[in-house]
Amino acid sequence: MLVVGPISLLVRVVPLVAVLLLTGQGDPIRVWMAAGAAVAAVIAGVLRWRTTRYRITPERVELHSGWLNRQRRSVPRDRIRTIDLTAKLLHRAFGLSVVRVSAATAGTPGNGAGLSLDAVSKAEAERLRRVLLDLSPVATDPADPAAPVAQAPPSQELARLRWAWLRYAPLTFSSLAGMGAIVATAFNVLDDLGLDPRDLRAVDETAEQLSAAPLYVAVVVVGLALLVLLVVGALLLFAERWYAYRLTREPDGTLRVRRGLLTRRSLSVSERRLRGAEVVEPVLLRLGRGAQARAVSTGLAGDSQGGALQPPTPRAEAHRVASAALRVHPAEITRAPLLRHPRAALTRRMVRAIGPAVVLAAAAFGVGALLGTDWLGPVVLALVPLAALVGWDRYRNLGHQLTGGFLVARAGSLVRRTVALQRGGVIGWTFRQTIFQRRSGLVSLEAVTAAGRGGYAVTDVGALDAVDLADATVPDLLGPFRLPAASGAEHPPGDLPAQRAGRGPQERLHHG
Repeated sequence: MLVVGPISLLVRVVPLVAVLLLTGQGDPIRVWMAAGAAVAAVIAGVLRWRTTRYRITPERVELHSGWLNRQRRSVPRDRIRTIDLTAKLLHRAFGLSVVRVSAATAGTPGNGAGLSLDAVSKAEAERLRRVLLDLSPVATDPADPAAPVAQAPPSQELARLRWAWLRYAPLTFSSLAGMGAIVATAFNVLDDLGLDPRDLRAVDETAEQLSAAPLYVAVVVVGLALLVLLVVGALLLFAERWYAYRLTREPDGTLRVRRGLLTRRSLSVSERRLRGAEVVEPVLLRLGRGAQARAVSTGLAGDSQGGALQPPTPRAEAHRVASAALRVHPAEITRAPLLRHPRAALTRRMVRAIGPAVVLAAAAFGVGALLGTDWLGPVVLALVPLAALVGWDRYRNLGHQLTGGFLVARAGSLVRRTVALQRGGVIGWTFRQTIFQRRSGLVSLEAVTAAGRGGYAVTDVGALDAVDLADATVPDLLGPFRLPAASGAEHPPGDLPAQRAGRGPQERLHHG
């Protein structure tokens, strides 16, 4: 750790110093600033090693760190949900790994709380993964504490990487955005050093040829060049992220995702804490008939890859992985036949999609009249049919169903999400009804859970159906809030507290 810590900080300075020395351009003060940063990094690494301690007790995981700013972090072991082992290239060279412990805490769904042990030996990291996710301590050999005494049964492989999935890499926003961020960072570094890529002879000649060509030709050429750059970058990022990918069910009762080329990652999710699965389909991936399965559990990262059980794959494979993770048939979860929402939900989506497009088109005609341009208004007006298509697609994707053990809901157009949430994982409900929904007799309800995003919405359901759905999912939860059916009280069609006599949850939800 005395080597890894400082070098990890120095690596960020090396590219800047290398460019300065090779090109001879830029401010020499930057070199001295980089040297000062390097010295500070070494001192910080030594202090960090000297002041970092951790221990594992039968009840808690504790981490003590800091010199000027001392920190004492403690996580109850019974609240631990996931263990993430990460080993960057430098860590792997020294046989080290970073252990990130994520735990659930009251009032903090999603990421929850936890701590990070950086860096422990690879054998110690694997031992900690087994011990912390299994509440019963692992028996060890006194001569080798990192090795268990008994031979563990083999793990069950649920999925592994197929290079044919590489074709889905350019269809994911995360890969395209990641490549765009890398290109933007490179240009910013060159700009800070006073270097202009246009000064290169090849770039200058290409720019002259494009300036002499018609405008549409230049736009097409630049667009194709950027597209090729983004596609190639997306392929490389996919390969780096998902190289050697495997999804296994471990004997200790965890789902384990292993992946990575330069940075190796191993995410372990306790099956006892798994509350469901989600199939995510961004619009480009959906057009390519692809999808990605993700786990719904506490302690997972909140980024675009948080809880990912697999890379972007064919849609059927995503549903299969979700089924294998939850140990149920796909027809009971993400492939369950869903109930349609009322036609009033279609009206709401069409109005909310077309309305802003019409207003924008009207504004464009006004601006075009002031500027004397005839093309601005018609161009923006062409967005109205596209908005109508998005509104129709959003309604077509709406649906929900209550199966034997799961609440299944689907929504979204630009990113379609199908979530299967265990009924036992629902701890409450949130009902929302705007003035427009009340006039239409619609309600949006959200199943509150301690896992995943903390809540999963079923949007624009009939008011009575919403109450019945919540009552059927968690029986007797809404009983104390109901008005007696025999009271004869009349309620408006869109009012939430009422339920018509003689229509129980089974009848209105049409499930067995």
